[in-house]
Amino acid sequence: MSTYPSKDIVDQAEGAARCRACAEEPRARIVAVAPDSPAFDAGFEPGCFITSVDGQPLRDLIDWRWLSADDEVELGYLDLDGDAGTVVLERELGEDWGLEFDGVVYDGVRQCRNACTFCFMRQLPDGMRPSLSLRDDDFRLSFLSGTFVTFTNLTAADEGRIIEQCISPLRVSLHAADAEARRRLIGKHAAHGLAALDRLLAAGVEFHAQIVLVPGENDGEVLTDTLEWAFVRPGILDVCIVPLGYTRHQSVFTTSFNDPAAARGVLDLVRPFQERALAERGEVWAYPADEFYRNAFGAQLLDNLPPTEFYGDFAMFEDGVGIVRSFVDDWEEAERTGLVARAADTLQTANLDVRYLVGQATRDFLTPLVARGLLTSHFEPLFVDNHFFGGNVDVTGLLCGCDMAAAIRAAEATRTAAAALNAHDTLPSPSALYLIPRVVFNDDAVTLDGMTLEDMGKRSGARVAVVSCNATDYLSEIIDLAGR
Repeated sequence: MSTYPSKDIVDQAEGAARCRACAEEPRARIVAVAPDSPAFDAGFEPGCFITSVDGQPLRDLIDWRWLSADDEVELGYLDLDGDAGTVVLERELGEDWGLEFDGVVYDGVRQCRNACTFCFMRQLPDGMRPSLSLRDDDFRLSFLSGTFVTFTNLTAADEGRIIEQCISPLRVSLHAADAEARRRLIGKHAAHGLAALDRLLAAGVEFHAQIVLVPGENDGEVLTDTLEWAFVRPGILDVCIVPLGYTRHQSVFTTSFNDPAAARGVLDLVRPFQERALAERGEVWAYPADEFYRNAFGAQLLDNLPPTEFYGDFAMFEDGVGIVRSFVDDWEEAERTGLVARAADTLQTANLDVRYLVGQATRDFLTPLVARGLLTSHFEPLFVDNHFFGGNVDVTGLLCGCDMAAAIRAAEATRTAAAALNAHDTLPSPSALYLIPRVVFNDDAVTLDGMTLEDMGKRSGARVAVVSCNATDYLSEIIDLAGR
């Protein structure tokens, strides 16, 4: 929730950073070849490069899908020795070529040229790995990976390609339709991006839009005007409104929409657009991020959370829209199927206490869910403050290893002290297991501050394990871990 990126988006940025910025022709490195596929039969191996398809350069995965759609293609390649050549491949109807590439962009990631006041990448502490500060603004990643882009760096050739290759829907960082407000928020190229957006809309390209809401900048009347502007453009499929997120490593922002009255004010402003969209389009269309509901209702969040059907196909899930509802639905499914009861029985039998590490953003819905069930005696959320980033960063996906290890160490000290006070009890004290959600690790199994699960175990001095984020998954995993 909020403008700090989801862990999936961070992973995508890290993957993009590994794409080679080619000064020469773009080329896609093969990382896997399916056995008995056309590519396998042609002799391709991991480590080879594809440089062209039917004589056209291979700039990205979109090109690959577009150019290799026929059942016969001529591929330009570099083999493992660096020797160049071409080969014609043929396939049966519906057969896959059998190639998997490293990443999705092969000619370098388009860099952002904006100066967004709220940019999270500009609020990172010193010393973080360079891939985390990559500021991409690449329409191809918008299509392939779900990132939001401004189109301020879009060329006429880019626009033509988007239309020709039907690269739609895309995700646009709208923020404000008012020219001056948009310029204040993202910089001098703001008008270029908005004009490009309008031209693409006129050509039939569709968009999911995002508004990062900054207090005093694009809320209130500016937000109303922006939603009015977007609503009369049918190609804008939906709009998500997310609150400003900020870290302690900057000096511009000190508040967002954490005050209940401010959060409710945003919900009230958006509601007429939702009602209008439901009446005219049959869907909500304008979606405030979960954080607005959490800040508005606090401990009464579950009583005021929109129903599942409110979120449609959850198209804005990665931007903090519908995550709480999805989790609640999943937890209730675990209750209905008896999974919660089975996990409780297993932990009781194993005499095992489980602490599940999560960000403070989950407190208002996870606490009452756990409290109403059978798990309370042996399962407990361990809410972790994000000291590493600070500010209002409180989501689980951006927890860092140092903060999690410290929280485990403190919880373990409290547990040990309690066990000592009850040393006279005839029953043995339960052992403890601390669970780390998989979402805090990247594809290389390290956290944002570069720690591994083993590092956290050593630093905390406790037994740790990795589990999923969904209740039906991690409760099953807890049952399995308790039996080891």
